[in-house]
Amino acid sequence: MSDESAPGSEPLAKPVSATARRCLGVLIEKAKTTPDSYPLSLAGIVTGSNQKSNRDPQMNVSEDDALLALDELREVGAVREIQGSGRVTKYRHAAYEWFDCDSPGAALMTELMLRGPQTVGELRTRASRMHPFVDLSATQAEVDSLVSQGLVFAVTPPGRGQTFAHTLYTPSERQHLAAKVEKQTGSTASPPASTPAAAPSPAPASAANESRIDKIQQRLEDVSTRLEALEQKLADWEK
Repeated sequence: MSDESAPGSEPLAKPVSATARRCLGVLIEKAKTTPDSYPLSLAGIVTGSNQKSNRDPQMNVSEDDALLALDELREVGAVREIQGSGRVTKYRHAAYEWFDCDSPGAALMTELMLRGPQTVGELRTRASRMHPFVDLSATQAEVDSLVSQGLVFAVTPPGRGQTFAHTLYTPSERQHLAAKVEKQTGSTASPPASTPAAAPSPAPASAANESRIDKIQQRLEDVSTRLEALEQKLADWEK
């Protein structure tokens, strides 16, 4: 079966550990951005988990950590172990079936697993290296679909800068995230509604700034993706 297979009938996704989410995110990401190096060996997964670009927070995953995380992912049906060339054990994701979503949804889930809560604009820019999103409306529609499936939830109230997160956090992590958001929103509460006459004036400049920021972020993402490919090749050569 191809990694781009049709979604399954019932979503299987459930909360897993932070290391398991990082390993799963790496497998989906590398399948899309460096297909020549996929499926991944244990060394490749460790390298991808600990890389400096496109990761938040930074992690220091050991091979033992990764093996435990892969066992966890296999048990829930999110990862499969296969025999690679030269008898090297390799791993591939089963995210499309596990999430019950297609390529755009998997790309967004991957970014949320690798970088944590983000706005729709950030998701569009960052996930475009794995799947092209034509505009913010298309990205928002995909996020809304993931919300309806119970895979994503809104971290902050509706409005400009609304942030979304995946639902794979463990209960203790959800409590920590809720407390963090409550503290942040408490110190930066939403301002009162502006008067009707004052609101429209800054919109054009704001839209132009957002467009420029999106382009800059996309260039940075392109550079990061190239660096990831080089890091993966070096890891393979060293192995």
